[in-house]
Amino acid sequence: MGHPVEQESGDAARSELPPGQRLQKGWPVTHYGPVPKFRPERWEFRVFGATADGGKHCWTHEELTALPYATVVADLHCVTKYSMLGAEWGGIPARAILDIAPPAPEVTHVMVWAEYGFSSNLRLSDFTADRALFATHKDGELLTAEHGFPLRLIVPHLYAWKGPKWVRGVEYMTADRRGFWEERGYHNIGDPWKEQRYSYQEEPGDGPEL
Repeated sequence: MGHPVEQESGDAARSELPPGQRLQKGWPVTHYGPVPKFRPERWEFRVFGATADGGKHCWTHEELTALPYATVVADLHCVTKYSMLGAEWGGIPARAILDIAPPAPEVTHVMVWAEYGFSSNLRLSDFTADRALFATHKDGELLTAEHGFPLRLIVPHLYAWKGPKWVRGVEYMTADRRGFWEERGYHNIGDPWKEQRYSYQEEPGDGPEL
């Protein structure tokens, strides 16, 4: 985790923050484990599981980054209680992946897989949200390795851990299954406006039993 940097204050800033969050200048580095080394010749993005055609879809890094590029201005809310507001993210909309490799009709959730077997589960409705984006850039510049280069998922309406760094694929699922942090005490949904930080806060129906 990076060192915290100077915080801003003020009523206008606080009014944009979910409960319990603080405004942060800069972008702290937070992740579990080492930063993976990017090897473009070995890198592959996969969509698999309950696909509409029953097959697996794969892209090289060159093929994936050739897909239509979009930008989204969105906040990032970390469960460690800092928020970064108004960043411009650039990359491939999650809906574009769904259009190219559609899920079967019975799919309800996705598991987003990243380097080292890290995973995060999402409801399909969260994954298909208008501003969900596989980001390659922030504020017009390529992501750094520490911040998820070559690909990280941004899901602005959920806590940032629900959008992993170093994404390598998406699994379509017909039933929910907890991801890495969700198996280790974090909330299965992760809505910052409801302050859904930990699994003990879950209501019936929020997720599979631990």
